[in-house]
Amino acid sequence: MIVAAGQRSNGGIGSGELCDFVRQMVAGRWFSLFASFLVMAGAGGVYLFAYYSRDIKTTLQCDQTTLNKIGFYKDLGSNVGVFAGLLAEVVPTWLLLLIGAAFNFMGYFKIWQAVTGKIVRPTVAFFCFYIMIGANSQNFANTGVLVTCVKNFPERRGVMLGLLKGFVGLSGAIMTQFYIAIYGHDTKSLVLLLAWFPSLISLLFVYTIREIKSVKHPNEFRVFIQFLCVTVLLTILLTVIIFIQKRIHFDQSAHIAIVAAILALLFVPLLIAIREEVVLWNLNKRTRISNPFTRIKIETSQTNSPVDSPSTSQHPHPHPPQTQPTSCFSKIFNKPERGEDYTVLQAIFSIDMLIICFTMMIGVGASLTAIDNLGQIGEAQAYSSETINLLVSLMSIFNFAGRIFSGFVSEILLEKFQFPRPLMLTLILLISCLGHLLVAFPFDDSLYVASIIIGFSMGSQVPLHFAMISEIFGLKHYSTLFNFGQLSCPIGSYILNVLVTGKLYDEVARIGSNPNMLHCVGTHCYERSFLILAGLTFMVAMVSLILVKRTREFYRGDIYKKFREDMETLKTEVEFYRVDEKKTRIGNLLVDKHSIHFKK
Repeated sequence: MIVAAGQRSNGGIGSGELCDFVRQMVAGRWFSLFASFLVMAGAGGVYLFAYYSRDIKTTLQCDQTTLNKIGFYKDLGSNVGVFAGLLAEVVPTWLLLLIGAAFNFMGYFKIWQAVTGKIVRPTVAFFCFYIMIGANSQNFANTGVLVTCVKNFPERRGVMLGLLKGFVGLSGAIMTQFYIAIYGHDTKSLVLLLAWFPSLISLLFVYTIREIKSVKHPNEFRVFIQFLCVTVLLTILLTVIIFIQKRIHFDQSAHIAIVAAILALLFVPLLIAIREEVVLWNLNKRTRISNPFTRIKIETSQTNSPVDSPSTSQHPHPHPPQTQPTSCFSKIFNKPERGEDYTVLQAIFSIDMLIICFTMMIGVGASLTAIDNLGQIGEAQAYSSETINLLVSLMSIFNFAGRIFSGFVSEILLEKFQFPRPLMLTLILLISCLGHLLVAFPFDDSLYVASIIIGFSMGSQVPLHFAMISEIFGLKHYSTLFNFGQLSCPIGSYILNVLVTGKLYDEVARIGSNPNMLHCVGTHCYERSFLILAGLTFMVAMVSLILVKRTREFYRGDIYKKFREDMETLKTEVEFYRVDEKKTRIGNLLVDKHSIHFKK
């Protein structure tokens, strides 16, 4: 029977083992990663506000200032994720995804009812509240997916964050194609799509995305490169579609064909996940054939059941002496080494976290300000509406490119040359300064280059910040800490967008002969404000050098040594149980032979 089983193992998965393989695949971390990609592909509804904002303005019969106020509440909801982070400390991932799905559906469904006239005379406060709820659902999906995947692949967290945040960057373009194929160009129905589509994805994979402990995969990075190739192909497809749709009118069947092509690329990672699970299945099968007791013991070790040694079983430990309880505030300034698990308060009150939050507030805040004002910048510099739409798409695509670049390149440089992530952040901030200067001092077609630079630098900053938080402060409270750091983004956006750029723009617009003129035309409209943004970004780039100096020794060492030691410990335990079972089997055989001889 053993020989037959060994022969079947060389041929792949037998028909009778298919159910066991499906259970292994669905419970595996590769399928969990595929599900995470799909959840992130539906988590970018906040990027589609420009499409349906005109419907809100028509419903309320309000001015642009009021609409900008609603947009601010959208940004506030999408960045305030501390509640989701704290909740992730005490509840499982499936509950986070369920709460996020409920918030998403409730928020956008109420907005859809209002813009379609099903709710009579909705107020500004009504839209502010429900768009904040709908946007806040993104934090539950981000927290559940990002934290889980980083813990499942701790040595590839930069690559992981780049891929997942890259799918978020593409989600707006993906859902736009879905809405056109299903509803045509009815922007009110887009709000309905935003209500049910992301919620449905979360519900389908609610029990799949979870923390899974496993031995390191030998070709893990190669698999991530394959995932990267799929996302790049998807990006190229969406880019080509965007440019063609601006010149050629497609019928409904063509849009359906486009959605089919997008779905095909979205499900290619599933094929990769199945292939990797087949490899693990065959490896486990050979292990079970060579030693049928190994799997039982591995499963026992993963359940964290204690293994009692003879000494501990014969002489149990006495009760530990009672110690006086200490306050959680007494250890705030008694911090562990970088890379170990900080408490929430230890991390919040550390200088490293202060620098990270400051760089996010100014660096990301300045980029968000440029993105929010891109339409008015194009109008002031006499670009056509079609060109402005092209610039928005161009910025979104390079936003995705920046997320992928910072995730993969920073990981390779860190692994091969110990190049610290804070230093890469400094370089990205300096590149961002150049984009702001191109807006302040424009020339012919300079806004194309500025859109590319600002989109790329904006996308690059987010994975770098999230990766640094996980590496410096550990993974134990990562869900709370990365959401705490993200709080600085809306603060910076409000200060730089509303209090600096908005006020300076209004002052320049009122200088003309008509004091009631609210629109500015000319290259001087954003000169002062973006010169300030460039100066602040340069200043925060210099501040980031302090973090480079503080973490220089940390990044020179093996920052993932802890996880490799855990893997080696697990392998040692497996080998120990193999030897232990072998001795037990030999002992049982000797006892059986002795009893047979005694009976004779």
